[in-house]
Amino acid sequence: MSDKRQGKYTVRFEHPPIIRSYASIVGQKEKEGPLGTYFDTVCEDPMMGKKSWEEAEGELQYRAVTQALDKAFLRPEDMDYLFAGDLLGQTIATSFGVMELQIPHFGLYGACSTMGEALSLAAMSIDGGFADRAAAVTSSHFASAEKQFRFPLGYGNQRSLAATWTVTGSGALILENPMICSEQSADRCIRVMAVTTGKIIDYGVNDSQNMGACMAPAAAFVIASHLRDMHRKPEDYDRIITGDLGTVGQTILFSLMQEEGFDIRGNHMDCGIEIFDPKTQDTHAGGSGCGCSAVTLCSYITKKMEEGEWKRVLFVPTGALLSKISFNEGMTIPGIAHGIVLEKH
Repeated sequence: MSDKRQGKYTVRFEHPPIIRSYASIVGQKEKEGPLGTYFDTVCEDPMMGKKSWEEAEGELQYRAVTQALDKAFLRPEDMDYLFAGDLLGQTIATSFGVMELQIPHFGLYGACSTMGEALSLAAMSIDGGFADRAAAVTSSHFASAEKQFRFPLGYGNQRSLAATWTVTGSGALILENPMICSEQSADRCIRVMAVTTGKIIDYGVNDSQNMGACMAPAAAFVIASHLRDMHRKPEDYDRIITGDLGTVGQTILFSLMQEEGFDIRGNHMDCGIEIFDPKTQDTHAGGSGCGCSAVTLCSYITKKMEEGEWKRVLFVPTGALLSKISFNEGMTIPGIAHGIVLEKH
């Protein structure tokens, strides 16, 4: 067993990778939400000048990665790997969006937890000595998600109160081996200290309009497993941040965590709850999509850590493994989550 293993589900890095740069790009609705001032770029045209919603989402990823590279004064050829994914079939937004960059590419699918998966694997590749720099990027688009998973926009269907609103946006991070930059520069950066890999958890939920209920058990499993593996308490973290459980999923999470012997109510935050104002924006239970946790991480969370307000964060993107085929055949909707420890000293 590797000495980097910490308990059953967690890996603790020997040389924690640093976040060299990050970028976020969102749509107009996200800009009008509570976190609007934190995002790097706002696109007023939801089509992004493209012919289809899927192409528009691909453009979101391209712009997020290129902006993160520009911030770090890097070029695509300076990167060793790109870990990326989205919600669409065969991750087509990613494939067509980042193809032009010609960075060695791992295409990922973890539903809305994909940023956690991408960030985990990018950090592992660097700490394992297989890369000096790796990028993690995910995206979602309200219109492309509605088209694939729900109803055509022109249908004008009513949404349940438990439903969430898919975020239009993309977030990208550039991770770097701390050994290749100056010690002074590394000390100023946020570090990826550890990752806790989740399992597929299925509580038998089959309501496609209630993603929070599908994902909450997976989030509870990862958070409880992480705390036990690391021998820590919830209060050892300034924030425990889930991806997009929304208000319904958050209530379920609190109950499940109490059953596990942990009370996280005092320092829990959910990206889906933070990104929209449900009273003024009619988003019901909150935000969702691969882009939800990604843009929140690559703006609000990183800014709070850089400013020193938060020193240690457990970032837990959550995903509902929803498929049109399995759902239409009457199958349930399992959940998945991954945990990443971020620290800034």
